[in-house]
Amino acid sequence: MTHRIPRRARVLAAVVGGATLAVGMAAAPASAAAPAVSCTSAKAGLATKLKKDITAAIANRRGTIAVGLYDRSTKTTCTLRSTTHYDSASTVKVTVLATLLWDAKKHNRYLTTTEQTLAKAMITKSDNDATTKLWKQLGLTKIKGFLSAAGMTQTTPGANGYWGLTQIDVRDEQKLLALVTAKNTVLSDNARAYILKLMGQVVSSQRWGTPYGVPSGVSVHVKNGWLQRSTHGWRVHSLGTFKGGGHDYQMTVLTHDNSTMQYGINTIQAVAKVIHKDLAAS
Repeated sequence: MTHRIPRRARVLAAVVGGATLAVGMAAAPASAAAPAVSCTSAKAGLATKLKKDITAAIANRRGTIAVGLYDRSTKTTCTLRSTTHYDSASTVKVTVLATLLWDAKKHNRYLTTTEQTLAKAMITKSDNDATTKLWKQLGLTKIKGFLSAAGMTQTTPGANGYWGLTQIDVRDEQKLLALVTAKNTVLSDNARAYILKLMGQVVSSQRWGTPYGVPSGVSVHVKNGWLQRSTHGWRVHSLGTFKGGGHDYQMTVLTHDNSTMQYGINTIQAVAKVIHKDLAAS
């Protein structure tokens, strides 16, 4: 998805993200004064293995890379730049759908046929027009209401209808994926099942990123985002949830300062491949 963004909006978007989105900041190797990958696990040796392999996967990749992993089965968590802000691009579409379902539940109603059609296009094909319609229908008050209920306190909705410039970080996206994949008081069981169903029906051309290298027999639910702007080059992101093979895990990889979209995809897939491999072997 690509927006034409007025200069003023570009500057505002840069300011919202703080220093991490400073205008004109040059791309640098991920290894240059970068924070270290941090992992913990209840499974002996797994955290050390993941930390080593994720670090190696990104060692020679340019760009600013953020990673989040949580596996319920082994109580494993990995993070890198968990609070660095990124323009959301189309990953925000999961938040839009969650807000729609959360609001419908509050009003004790089902989604209309039109809402279902828009939701399906938004998630499975990453349809921008459908997203804009739902974003306008909901309005910032409801979107902020959902973010508050979900504990996504570091997420800032894009201003002036620019939903793709919503500011996100790994920590909040992992909170969202946790809500989608386990029983909670924010999203009903039916809402969670609906979100996962659509994330499981994403068209094949958009199933890159976090699903890369997933073992056979493991269910995959994904939503990606991609956006090129004059600062920070390509933003390329991937959210994924995976269940099977004795594991139940959620993965978020956010990147910017990519020279091309494919470069960002390759970075994400390098991370995903080692995570799937290490969990499958544990």
